[in-house]
Amino acid sequence: MRAPAATDPPVDRPAFAYGPVLSAVAALAVLLLITSERYGYHRDELYFRMLRPAWGYVDQPFVTPWLARTTTALSDHPWALRLPAMAAVLAAVLVVAAIAREVGGGGAAQGLAAWGFGFAPFTLSNGHQLLTSSLDLLVWPVVVLLVLRALLRDDRWWLAVGAVVGAATANKLLVAVLLLSSAVGLAVCRQWSPLRSRWFWGGVAVAAVLAAPTLAYQAGHDWPQVRFGRALAEHNAGEVRVMTWVYLLLLLGPVLVPLWWRGLVALWKHPDLRPARGIAVALPVAVVLTAVMGSQPYYYVGLLAAVLAIGCARVGRPRGWAAAVALNSVVAAAISLPVLPLGVLARTPVTAMNPTVGDTVGWPAYVRQVQTAYDALPPSGRARAVVLASNYGEAGALDRFGSEELRAVVVSGHNALADERPPAPDTRVVVVVGAQFPSLRTKFASCEVVDRLDNGVDVDNEEQGEPVAVCRDPRVGWDELWQRARHLD
Repeated sequence: MRAPAATDPPVDRPAFAYGPVLSAVAALAVLLLITSERYGYHRDELYFRMLRPAWGYVDQPFVTPWLARTTTALSDHPWALRLPAMAAVLAAVLVVAAIAREVGGGGAAQGLAAWGFGFAPFTLSNGHQLLTSSLDLLVWPVVVLLVLRALLRDDRWWLAVGAVVGAATANKLLVAVLLLSSAVGLAVCRQWSPLRSRWFWGGVAVAAVLAAPTLAYQAGHDWPQVRFGRALAEHNAGEVRVMTWVYLLLLLGPVLVPLWWRGLVALWKHPDLRPARGIAVALPVAVVLTAVMGSQPYYYVGLLAAVLAIGCARVGRPRGWAAAVALNSVVAAAISLPVLPLGVLARTPVTAMNPTVGDTVGWPAYVRQVQTAYDALPPSGRARAVVLASNYGEAGALDRFGSEELRAVVVSGHNALADERPPAPDTRVVVVVGAQFPSLRTKFASCEVVDRLDNGVDVDNEEQGEPVAVCRDPRVGWDELWQRARHLD
């Protein structure tokens, strides 16, 4: 055990504020439940749902797809699939409140952290939809909470840090960014005490053991996550390197920026938090790493949430923030959840501000159009036909809402689906759905656009207006055609 020095006293830890914190959890649970079935599936959810069980995929480890498939045993509807996401963010609210308590925050501060974080835009979005980031939003604050306990109180908590980090690799390898950022923070602040602790190295060993299966899969498959990250960066890097900094203001809401800024200042200046000062360095390092990687602009949000909690504990009048948190919550709900009538959604800026909302609109309508095009093929044509979806959202929607015959012939070259369902070599007719049609049409003797996807409510999402085309008689072999259809993004 690390015995705190006389100049390094442990922070007083108040009682856990069950009333303010659990009321936030309960309110969030009700809000997520009553909106869980509105609009429809997110494209990622449709993808996860159709992936066959495997230890890993080209774009991710196995946990989130496994959760998505498992929920179909309960009910094959969005509300059931989203239960793991709800559970993750509700638990994350408890953890964020616990971080505020860990650094001395009383009942009002813990309540502020719970309500502020729980009803922030990114939290609501990830609680409403089952995404890989839904679980990360729990994992990162848990790691920070355990690190705080190891640094401020008892270094045996390093074992728990290692256990969470190792287990987290089964969902996403992104936890490595948190580890690297934290290591840089400790080095910059010259905090070497963890390296002298046998419990720290025990935690490293625990993490290595739990992460070994995932790392073995990656090594045995030529590190697909690295290849996927590079592919994401090729598509997204320019925009991500700008939006990473904008998202600092938006992920938890502009109103809460002064709170997480207060957390950074407290970590750097307050003597009782000196052992944890490295966290103040870790956050900007994580933001820079996110921008440099160029994959997605929100990767650091779990660390931002932890710093927000620390700021809540060190703000002068936590109750004075009630109106600001309420305003932030209302705006966040409007742009993150399906609270508006679907008929008016297209006349609002919601989908422009948050494209994930648009990604939940129109799937059954699109599938009906594709079904009609497929059913119009003569029986002789359907015998050697496939339906080629340009992206995994379209493929997942066809797999969920299409007829049994249609589901059996759906293929896509997007991410893991490229290896799961390649077309048969004797395929002669292809119903091409979506944005890949222009790049594929020259590879067939004939192509005819028979319809344009229309969700019926004029919501401008990735599918709206894209073609449904029937292409016949490939000019090249399917090996070449499939290489053209495959893509990682």
